[in-house]
Amino acid sequence: MSIAYDYHNTTTTAAIPHKQLLIDGQHVESVSGRSFKTLNPATEQVIATISEGNEVDVDRAVAAARRAFEGPWSTMRAAERGHILFRLADLMKQHADELAELESRDAGKPIAAVLRQDLPSAIDTLTYYAGWADKISGDVVSTRPDALTYTVREPVGVVAVIVPWNFPLMIGMWKLAPALACGCTIVMKPAELTSLSALRIGELALEAGLPPGVLNIVPGPGRVVGDALVNHPDVDKVTFTGSPGVGRGILRGAAGNFKRVSLELGGKSANVIFDDANLDAATKAAAAGIFFNAGQVCSAGSRVLAQEAVYDEVVERLTARAEALRIGDTADKGTALGPVISEKQMKSILDYVDIGEKEGATLTTGGRRVGDRGYYISPAVFANVAHEMRISQEEIFGPVVSVIKFRDEADAARIANGTAYSLAAGVWSRDIGRTQRFVKKANAGTVWINTYGYTDVRLPWGGARDSGFGREHGSQALETFTEPKSVWMNLNV
Repeated sequence: MSIAYDYHNTTTTAAIPHKQLLIDGQHVESVSGRSFKTLNPATEQVIATISEGNEVDVDRAVAAARRAFEGPWSTMRAAERGHILFRLADLMKQHADELAELESRDAGKPIAAVLRQDLPSAIDTLTYYAGWADKISGDVVSTRPDALTYTVREPVGVVAVIVPWNFPLMIGMWKLAPALACGCTIVMKPAELTSLSALRIGELALEAGLPPGVLNIVPGPGRVVGDALVNHPDVDKVTFTGSPGVGRGILRGAAGNFKRVSLELGGKSANVIFDDANLDAATKAAAAGIFFNAGQVCSAGSRVLAQEAVYDEVVERLTARAEALRIGDTADKGTALGPVISEKQMKSILDYVDIGEKEGATLTTGGRRVGDRGYYISPAVFANVAHEMRISQEEIFGPVVSVIKFRDEADAARIANGTAYSLAAGVWSRDIGRTQRFVKKANAGTVWINTYGYTDVRLPWGGARDSGFGREHGSQALETFTEPKSVWMNLNV
């Protein structure tokens, strides 16, 4: 039976729901009995308490995942796995309002943004990979006439899924859906700050018919639950989205038993506006590219590169758009900018604003806390930014954009590629040749031309260097959750 929880009333302790771990199809308390609170970033109120997992809980979850992998999940027809995922997608549609409100409150997202992007993207991802479940195949390879030689793709096994707090529902499904379609089983660690939607999806997955143990969810601190998963000898793969620093730690831990790893990490993406661009469209998209989700997006266009002739106008237009954004109640569908995720993140962003001013950049608007309740920051625009400044080089992960002047195509490419990241980039010009030359030079996994920020599950997503490695989305994601096996049959027996 599906259970809906009331996250509205947080005035008394008795009204605050308590969420348990999900292990082997059962809601269970953590072995330690400890729990932590999750807050609404817009109000700073507690909206739920959550059982806090530890190493013993991870052991229980991994054991359940292994049993399910070797048992009911591996013996089930691939088409039936797909049917279960389709049923889960249908349940998500039936519970769309509940899931959207839950994600909005837990992550501080404007409800309109969740309904427009996060939830539809999660459902689309699940539906897409549900259709793949019975279409994952190998190849017959001609080697010699006395043999039949072919390949098959088999599920990699037990997967540790470690999800960030900026898009918990959407990015969580980016990982869950292809892994489940491939026949893997999962132990998921949602971010401490945003565990609620993952736990709710776990409940709906059981309702859809997912066998116990196929999807286990263990919230808790990264240094405890995350480390235990990375170091666990019976976890076959880790997929992680988060910071480069944590990604490096995961690589070191996974090296102990050579488990497979895919990482989607940070970004400092350049959005390049040439002087022949449609400035109205370019600056509108540039503002959305950095201020959407309060700038807490790995591919945010946090560096807007404007050619000399249009630089001042780009700064003026971005400033005006930043000042026009409606900041406020995340439950109001007219709100465009919600809070950042936590007090810690808010302080980090405001520190970067101070750094930018001390470095000599010109703050044309924003960059200040809004109100005294909730973690709201007014969107900030920096002009006169030098490429070498910290605000141009380091990922701020907030509503702060650096506008940098460039001379020509070569200068634009030099600046765009001049950070440790290579996740995404954008280019604006009416000259097709110019845009294609930029695409060829850009060190980025995705390049947008005369648009910015769109993603689709059918296209690969990922980067290199400090942006990680491996690809999510599309058929490429299936390769990360399967292992190829070569088969050689002698025909002369």
